[in-house]
Amino acid sequence: MKNLFVSLGVVSFLMACTPTEKQSEIRSFSVDELAVAVTPQENREYSYTDKKAGFWYGRTHQDEPVDWYAGWNLAKKRIFSDYILSVDGKRLVRQEAEVTVLPDCLTRCWKNAKEQLQLVDNYELLCIRLSDIQGDSISFALNETLLKNPTKQIEALCYTPIEAEEWVLKIVPLVAQRVTFDGNTMKVPKSAEGFLVTCGTEAHCDSLVTLFRQQGKELLAARKARMNNLIQVNNPLHTNLPELDKALAWITLTMDELITEQQGKGIYAGLPWFNEYWGRDMFIAMPGATLVTGQFDYTKEILKDFAKLQDTDTTSVTCGRIPNRANLEGILYNTTDGTPRYVMEAEELLKYSGDQSFLKDIYPSVVLSIDQSIRHHIDEKGYLLHEDADTWMDVKRNGIPGSPRGNRANDIQYLWHSQLVSGVHLAELMGDKAHAEAWQAVADKLAQNFEQDYCNKDSILIYDHLNADGTPDLQYRPNQLYCFELINDDAFKQKVTRRVWEELVYPWGVSSLAQWDLQFHPQHENWHYYHKDDAYHNGTVWLWNNGIAMQRMIEYGQQETAWKLFCNMNRQALHEGAVGSLSENADAHPREGAKWAGRSGTFLQAWSNSEQLRVWYQYFLGIRPDMMKRVITVEPKLPAEITELETSVKIGKGTLYYTYKDGKFDVKLVGDEAEINLILPERPVAMNPVFDGVDFCQPRPLSHYPCFDTYHKEALTY
Repeated sequence: MKNLFVSLGVVSFLMACTPTEKQSEIRSFSVDELAVAVTPQENREYSYTDKKAGFWYGRTHQDEPVDWYAGWNLAKKRIFSDYILSVDGKRLVRQEAEVTVLPDCLTRCWKNAKEQLQLVDNYELLCIRLSDIQGDSISFALNETLLKNPTKQIEALCYTPIEAEEWVLKIVPLVAQRVTFDGNTMKVPKSAEGFLVTCGTEAHCDSLVTLFRQQGKELLAARKARMNNLIQVNNPLHTNLPELDKALAWITLTMDELITEQQGKGIYAGLPWFNEYWGRDMFIAMPGATLVTGQFDYTKEILKDFAKLQDTDTTSVTCGRIPNRANLEGILYNTTDGTPRYVMEAEELLKYSGDQSFLKDIYPSVVLSIDQSIRHHIDEKGYLLHEDADTWMDVKRNGIPGSPRGNRANDIQYLWHSQLVSGVHLAELMGDKAHAEAWQAVADKLAQNFEQDYCNKDSILIYDHLNADGTPDLQYRPNQLYCFELINDDAFKQKVTRRVWEELVYPWGVSSLAQWDLQFHPQHENWHYYHKDDAYHNGTVWLWNNGIAMQRMIEYGQQETAWKLFCNMNRQALHEGAVGSLSENADAHPREGAKWAGRSGTFLQAWSNSEQLRVWYQYFLGIRPDMMKRVITVEPKLPAEITELETSVKIGKGTLYYTYKDGKFDVKLVGDEAEINLILPERPVAMNPVFDGVDFCQPRPLSHYPCFDTYHKEALTY
């Protein structure tokens, strides 16, 4: 297929249009327009964070907590699980409420009251506001499962959180009022307008109450303004498909929930139980979380903060590694892939921002990471060696890897090669010629060997890994999609893309193992037959792999096929599971009688959300900047369903404005200078026979899987 290659100048446009004028033309959703109504039957999950170290997690219509992490969590400690509201002593039953979820607020409406639940950025405070009250008094009580030592004060009810005994949990009226108690239920006149819940030392709680009573409206307005800035200034979107616009706005904002400051700056891996920093997850998520959203300064801080956590002990076998997991209890270095992605994202930040001022702060960590691997962990062909569970397929149960991939996984070799190449570019920027030449030599050696050692062109298979004895592993997994940059045979890669799509890509996401494999587990959780960890990477769908699957299809002109999966994910965010979020996992095969697979794992997973955003911006829109070279490549691959589009993204010090209407593209950079290479396919688009008739994988189970051999009367649990 030939391409029309167009270079657009920017200087004349800088004089013709100001950012403010152009932004006002993009009719994107605001936070207040993103309301999602939820029925009692749906009873959907929802979450909010304070962008620091706290989050609230619940279900819209749940009257009693059923989930381990339900309620308020601070710094990885559960504070309390739920609360009960009453009017004139009569409980407000959530099953009877009309519920609307917004990115900044949960609203429940009854005939006699309206509740709004909100968090505040950077403060350990919950605001539970009541309005439209048909009665004289309102009451508040806590589920006390996680609490002890209830203490009644003149204007407050206090507890000690069992998991945070050094803190106080303090509840007061939103507006200072006379307080009475019925047992441990706080009762106030309706003029109190609701309740404030704070946590910390008692003095800290008192300061938060004073702050919110004086500036609460401003604090909540600032929180909403931050969200609106993200979806209306950094990433506005208006198309002829309102459902698309709404879904991407929601996914952008729930992704941003996870960008926090719990332990330095970082990105939670997921909620509710991965509220900590995982190096692998963080750097996979970074392009969609902070780069396409223009949060370059925050990205720099994450990179610098994680460099401080690097293993620098030269006697350690993990010397040079960036943490796999950093939490308040400690640091673990048990993964091979997080460190290459750290170096790769440092280079990608340079391409988006054009600002290399942070490089001097992290370059020593780059040198250590690469040199230590070369010194201790590569073989004679340049391949990076690793343990069985040191890839993203990392689960162990009773010390036994669930999906062993040692000692040379295919994606690890791609990541290692990319780390070397990115390292070469960073070394050149730092004037470090010796390291640049040494690293390039290792990268070249690896690249010369990979295609011959890993590609079975008769079987259309890229081996998942090479075993320690050099034999190839024949299990069929999605990791092969990550290795294309190490393979020259384009016809082979197209065939691999099609085969992976039809054997692993279900309408609900990418399975971790082909269904014809005897190790395949149809559902993630089937506790009476097997432990969920045994299924985790052996059949379970992982939504983050949707990104690379869609990318490869789009690269080969199959955006219409990729679009079907993309829309299915948008539908999940708006209509299924946690509001506005993409889950970590899903079943590969739906349960008996169901037409669609159930979700599982964390309900909000960073890399699931971020990969949806990355593919939208970098491959459907086709925006791929390199501001170190002052070039922005724009290669649109829009599906036919999109007939009109306006958007903008932050690049360098400016904003790239992008419109599509009447079959024509207009792309302009304002506020900075770069050459824009607009690459458009010829019309009509030539058909590619490799993909003729390609379709999703459909459940076709074997007559028997060994995972169902034993029924456990008592369900297997942790």
